[in-house]
Amino acid sequence: MSDSFVATELASQPQTWRTAAALLPSVADRLPQPGERVAVVGCGTSWFIAMSYAVAREQRGHGLTDAFAGSEYPRGREYDRVVALSRSGTTTEIVDLLGALGSQRTVLITGVGDSPAAAVADDVVELPFADERSVVQTRFATATLALLRAGLGDDVETLAVQAEQALQVPIDDLLDAEQVSFIGVGEAVGLTYEAALKTREAAQFWAESYPAMDYRHGPIAIAQPGRLVWSLGTTPEGIAEDVARTGAKFVHHDLDPLAGLVVAQRFAVAQAARRGLDPDHPRALTRSVILG
Repeated sequence: MSDSFVATELASQPQTWRTAAALLPSVADRLPQPGERVAVVGCGTSWFIAMSYAVAREQRGHGLTDAFAGSEYPRGREYDRVVALSRSGTTTEIVDLLGALGSQRTVLITGVGDSPAAAVADDVVELPFADERSVVQTRFATATLALLRAGLGDDVETLAVQAEQALQVPIDDLLDAEQVSFIGVGEAVGLTYEAALKTREAAQFWAESYPAMDYRHGPIAIAQPGRLVWSLGTTPEGIAEDVARTGAKFVHHDLDPLAGLVVAQRFAVAQAARRGLDPDHPRALTRSVILG
């Protein structure tokens, strides 16, 4: 792996997840409570993490949970709690939304407690140990999801052990691929969107993402020798065989989708190194989108 900031931050994820989970007793009252109607909002990576959490919370029976891009929140809809995810706490859409929600209870999960978003949120959960120097997010996003999943009763220690395994999964045989499609079901879908975003951001490498069952409805047409179809989490029956018939390489690791994302992050950073790119400073991107 490269000696970039993002490579170092990526490798720190098992311990970062453990630290996030250990924080739960002190912040549990600020997180969504069972039975509440909850919206989770974010931009880019944070939106995809919100999507994964929303599905996980509903699947575990904790209550209605919607996920929105910060700019697409339905302003006329009422929730018991709105959770905003923002690493820097400076993203314009999130700051504006939190300031406009009025009586709805809001909580910001951020890496920076002293930020514009924190100033307008009702509650703040700060994860300074997960903040990052790199533009490309890895550990803040996954630590946030680890904390939120801990709040659902998930065993984060098991996830952290799997993340350690993910850091050792061989990927050299994947790096000659010309294109990758990430697929998943349920709470993995948002993480497939994040995996594809990481490869585009870090390596300017084309990647797509789809719900696994929907992959057959058109996207499989681009599968061919030299391309990857990469499944995070559970794979629906028959898809691996369908992909094999196209000549594309089917990729799957026996890991929780969150740990599987770590392998995809490593793939993105390795692709950047092969292309002579700096994944800490991807083209046309900054650490936070602040609109004038």
